[in-house]
Amino acid sequence: MADLYCQYTDTAGSIDKAIKEVIANSDFIKGEAVGELESRLAGLLDTKHCITCGNGTDALFISMMATGIGQGDEVIVPAFSFGAVAEAVALLGGTPVFADVEADTFNMSADSAERMITPRTKAIVPVHLFGQPCDMAAINDMAARHGLTVIEDNAQSLGSECFFPDGTRKYSGTAGHIGCTSFFPSKPLGCFGDGGAMFTDDDRLAERMRALSNHGQIRKYNHLHVGVNSRLDTIQAAVLLAKLGHIGEWTAKRRKAAEYYTAGLAGLDGTIITPAAPPHGTHVYHQYTIRLTDGNSRDALKNKLAEAGIPSMIYYPMPLTEQPAYKNICLSDRGVTQAAKLSETVLSLPMHSGLKKEHQDTIIGVIRQFCRGG
Repeated sequence: MADLYCQYTDTAGSIDKAIKEVIANSDFIKGEAVGELESRLAGLLDTKHCITCGNGTDALFISMMATGIGQGDEVIVPAFSFGAVAEAVALLGGTPVFADVEADTFNMSADSAERMITPRTKAIVPVHLFGQPCDMAAINDMAARHGLTVIEDNAQSLGSECFFPDGTRKYSGTAGHIGCTSFFPSKPLGCFGDGGAMFTDDDRLAERMRALSNHGQIRKYNHLHVGVNSRLDTIQAAVLLAKLGHIGEWTAKRRKAAEYYTAGLAGLDGTIITPAAPPHGTHVYHQYTIRLTDGNSRDALKNKLAEAGIPSMIYYPMPLTEQPAYKNICLSDRGVTQAAKLSETVLSLPMHSGLKKEHQDTIIGVIRQFCRGG
């Protein structure tokens, strides 16, 4: 699904050198590379503050802590997503409120989210899924009208841009009050383990998040808040710095691969629906996800690909409203019908910056044969 080694071959010399320097200096925790990475990421995304942490889930959790989300507060999240977005809410004693998603983009529906706002609603968490940004203009407008905090989950879409009606563009993860991302190895910018970061233009929130991620300390042994221990270690920061200059090149390669898939799968609309052109911003194609007409067709195609030695992945096979951990503690909008349908019909194909056309030709050929009944 994702060839991580090809990224290493692109950067092996600089990564090896960076890791050796960290070992030689023995500055494994809070080393110089961590601060440099935060500064460069903030500059790259044109935001004031970047605060790194241990992983993407911690980024969500700390962000919610910083905004004061707690017992009884409601937080609107998408029903079609990875569970971390609801997990962070529930761990703080809040209630995950599941909004439905758009059929074509897979992202949170602003209309569905607005229907779920109550006096207890404190925040909304749009997830920029599969590399494509949400409609941040609509979400920000709604949040402003209702006094809600916007915490973006940008784990899959680092480098994508959000479009606004006045012609401005902002990088996803910087369009709300706080943005969260993950450096899990398969993400658009991935390290050699776990890692995450938070972004904001708000000085007060930045100071609070930085303290919360370090035991609540504003300086050593001065605990202003009850915090957590969530740090990006220096070796991971060094790896990310070595990769950072290649993110544009790798994104361009994934976009070209996506275009090749879409062209090769053209004319199969009766069975296969390829990803829609992004209406609210630019797509970085963390995943290339197709839709089939029904669950039986999706599962049959997945089996057909597997018989040919081709991996594929179902993200996500069950809406969060049906997950045992959340079904009895959540609220949801009208049965989240689109999320339920997507869980039964989506299939993600191999996608990474090293994907070769001959491999795509094989994948496309198997899919076209399947659609012909072969």
